Amino acid sequence: MNTNTTIDTTTPQHNIELVRSYFDAVAKGDFETVGKIFADDIVWHQPGSGSLSGTHRGKEAVYALLGRFMERSGGSFRIDSVGPLMAQGDRVATPLHFSAEKPGASMAMSGVDVLRIEGGRICEVWLFSEDQAAEDAFWG
Repeated sequence: MNTNTTIDTTTPQHNIELVRSYFDAVAKGDFETVGKIFADDIVWHQPGSGSLSGTHRGKEAVYALLGRFMERSGGSFRIDSVGPLMAQGDRVATPLHFSAEKPGASMAMSGVDVLRIEGGRICEVWLFSEDQAAEDAFWG
């Protein structure tokens, strides 16, 4: 048995599996696992011009953003479905559908997430929404 064998954690397939684990953890509300998958210095690009839009840097800032999603939606924000995960180099992209409700308003739309992997962790996330104006209006 060769004990000098190393596991390549930078292959597209590994990156796909990492991102799949992330979406599975989010669906279960397992933020301990999400925290292990995120790099400490993660950069999250929240699109639009709403109050939650902008670039959020570091786990603490990203967790605060995710908490505001849940707070403003009364805990109803969810990713309803995740499409095929596609990798190229250090990036993984996927179409998805998300939704949320709050008194007097609801939102349901498609989007695309692009995640950059470095050192076996998600280090950067870009989000794209089907109807950014409607999403901005929902979040305020």
